[in-house]
Amino acid sequence: MSANLFEAIESRITCKDAPFLETTGGDKYSYGDMLALSAKYANALISLGVKAGDRVAVQVDKSPKALFLYLACLRAGAVYLPLNTGYTMDEVAYFLGDAEPVLAICRPQVKDEFKALAARLGGMEVQTMNGAGSLAALAEKSEASFKTAPRKADDLAAILYTSGTTGRSKGAMLTHENLTSNARILRDFWQFTSDDILLHGLPIYHTHGLFVATNIVLFSGSSLLFMTKFDAAVLCGLLPRATVMMGVPTHYHRLLALKEFKADMARNMRLFISGSAPLSSETHKEFSARTGHAILERYGMTETNMNTSNPYDGPRRAGTVGLPLPGVDLRIADVKTGRLLPQGEIGIIEVRGPNIFKGYWRMPEKTAAEFRPDGFFITGDLGYIDDQGYIHISGRDKDLIITGGLNVYPAEIEAVIDALPQVSESAVIGLPHADYGEGVTAIVARNPGKVIDERATRDVLVKKLAAYKVPKRIITVDALPRNVMGKIQKKALREQYKNLFNRR
Repeated sequence: MSANLFEAIESRITCKDAPFLETTGGDKYSYGDMLALSAKYANALISLGVKAGDRVAVQVDKSPKALFLYLACLRAGAVYLPLNTGYTMDEVAYFLGDAEPVLAICRPQVKDEFKALAARLGGMEVQTMNGAGSLAALAEKSEASFKTAPRKADDLAAILYTSGTTGRSKGAMLTHENLTSNARILRDFWQFTSDDILLHGLPIYHTHGLFVATNIVLFSGSSLLFMTKFDAAVLCGLLPRATVMMGVPTHYHRLLALKEFKADMARNMRLFISGSAPLSSETHKEFSARTGHAILERYGMTETNMNTSNPYDGPRRAGTVGLPLPGVDLRIADVKTGRLLPQGEIGIIEVRGPNIFKGYWRMPEKTAAEFRPDGFFITGDLGYIDDQGYIHISGRDKDLIITGGLNVYPAEIEAVIDALPQVSESAVIGLPHADYGEGVTAIVARNPGKVIDERATRDVLVKKLAAYKVPKRIITVDALPRNVMGKIQKKALREQYKNLFNRR
């Protein structure tokens, strides 16, 4: 029996006339349209020589067509390889050289650069998404029916490259079973039904916007209110038409900055979900006070899809990522020895379940190093489990600061700093220090109109934190650097301020 993710999606469609997607420009697509258009794109892929198991690289702007292309790859049995539209051609060259796709689909303005790469790499067809002679034009002339290719549960559905903050980017291999199992669990856990309308302001080259948001909608028969790019004011105006929103912390922070964002805007909403980066307790509390809704924070990774979630019915605790999802095993281990740690102790988070990826593309040694013999994946995230079973994320293993031989977990200090009225948000990092090894340093963004006095702030922190945890320097900035998913770029901050304690 085939385990193709698309067949699982198609089996749940009960009404082809039901709405599937509406753009902010007013374009509407039913589930019947989705079936026909994904078939057209699948036929177009086959006509270009794509076979089951082939990689298809895609670097295009967010659009309904791009979503239908993703579904077409599933139908054709191809391996979907989405690329961030912000990647430079040098970065793209690495991904294409590593994954060796048979087809790369790009934006018209970079077609020549892609063609040059194809000539250098060899064996790769290049198509643009739109315009004369494009993939969309080819799909338009193709048949609207297609027999979905059979796939086994452990066949690859997608490869997503990690950010590469600790070395060259790694291609996480995600199977049909990985994506199918996670979509089913999340649909049930978050109680999605065909009555839901999901406000979609996320990119679709990332797990959050592509797999979590889209696949849950398809598995529940609900519909998408589809923004081609995020705009807080536009999103705010669309909220009364939606029932669910998935966002990153930056989205919620920007909504709260809008005077027009009031409780009435969320009158039809049943659920706000946040992920991809830590949500501050202050944002959680302010959002709840403004709207009456407690944001549901969850925890996932490119390699694992979603691992945990605050409950739908039950306390959504600020500063935690909730409980392990059904079918997911989670434990805390000592960073160096792998010894399992008791409740309350900080260690490395390890997870196991049907959602966990198959491994890193063409990196068997790296894959073996990241898995325990009993199948648990070593996430690289530090955290602990509290006395109620909720998981707290303390930071990344690489973000751990060792100062004077003592471990410092940035999230603990950031929570204290972020609670100060003059602070918008903070990032705590370790910088080279001749005496301590690493000096605890806080990079702090101020609230509009506020002033942050370094000495006065340190005086406050001394009363709340052990002395070794108090930042040796507090640097004020207008805004912290973030990537497209809203994650604070601590690596960039460490590089920018690496000589802070070496200056004379």
